[in-house]
Amino acid sequence: MFSQLKQRPADPILGLSVKFKADSNPNKIDLGAGIYKDENGITPVLACVKAAEKFRIENETSKAYIGSAGSALFNEKITALNLGDHSVISQNRIRTISTPGGTGALRVAGEFINTCTPGGTIWVSNPTWANHQGVFTAAGLTVKTYPYYDYENKCLDFPAMVEALKQIPKGDAVLLHACCHNPSGMDLNQEQWREVAEIARDVGFLPVIDMAYQGFGQGLDADAYGLRLMADTVDEMIICSSCSKNFGLYRERIGACSIIGKDSSSADIISSVLLPVVRVNFSMPPAHGAAIVETILSSEELTAQWHVELKEMRDRISGMRHLLVDKLVENGVTQNFKFITEQNGMFSFLGIDKDQVQRLQDEFAIYIVGSSRISVAAISPGNVDYLAQSIAKVL
Repeated sequence: MFSQLKQRPADPILGLSVKFKADSNPNKIDLGAGIYKDENGITPVLACVKAAEKFRIENETSKAYIGSAGSALFNEKITALNLGDHSVISQNRIRTISTPGGTGALRVAGEFINTCTPGGTIWVSNPTWANHQGVFTAAGLTVKTYPYYDYENKCLDFPAMVEALKQIPKGDAVLLHACCHNPSGMDLNQEQWREVAEIARDVGFLPVIDMAYQGFGQGLDADAYGLRLMADTVDEMIICSSCSKNFGLYRERIGACSIIGKDSSSADIISSVLLPVVRVNFSMPPAHGAAIVETILSSEELTAQWHVELKEMRDRISGMRHLLVDKLVENGVTQNFKFITEQNGMFSFLGIDKDQVQRLQDEFAIYIVGSSRISVAAISPGNVDYLAQSIAKVL
């Protein structure tokens, strides 16, 4: 059986990391990996996370399974983090389960949609996170795209997006990034969110909100504005959230899938269908990451500490956006890169062509995916001069 297999190409981002590690250039920079790094190039363990882990070690009494839905306390806390004091909670219209990271939440959401509408269609933005296509296709869905980013003008192509959303068939699903759009960094503003929510209500498509970066854009509540507005506007929607970035729990793989029904009875039915989807996927979610998050969010002191650390990460990324643009100007670059400072989150397109991307890799050991998407979080005061000089030379 195995002899029939053919070698497949490496994942573009993971393959880039392999090349980066093998490069001996002391000035090398990896701008491909989508993980937060501090100014020393380290992905730190937050102090509030260390405190929560210490508490868990001292107080955990069992390693028994926690059930297919995961920790009830974590589910409650993450739902409140996402939605605040939204009425869908008080009306008992939402059901949340713990998942192995945000990717697990997306896969569960995809299979849940496929259970409701076998072979159904989900629309994703063009561009979107590279793994969306694979996750939803593997879940049995057909994946189509709607316009989102204007590559030429380096901005959101909102008019084209609106026209496309108006044409989506009733009952299809539409994936929307809550904040810090991956990979463009271009987010909807509040007025645009209101228009999209009204279209969702009028057209009748199912909103699926992917919130992987809450707190990395404008702040925890501001980043959830569109999600909460959508929950105000439609009867049914799905939320897929992740604790990898805002809690720094990348390797702990903890996220959540929340589904809103039109009433409490509908939510109970949703739960009865959702849990068997979990059972045949990973059966029971991991507990450690959930315990860390629920411990932090159950403590006023640790929550306050988390808010401070989260703001430090957010401010560092924003600062690197502005510093990179300033350094490009210092190095004589006349091309306008100001759009980088107008974006949110960890990512941006440089807007250079594939030949220039390849030159950055071959001549300067700067590793960027072919689309020119960079992880701004990998830029630091220690490497920004070399990066700006190198970009200037390939332009």
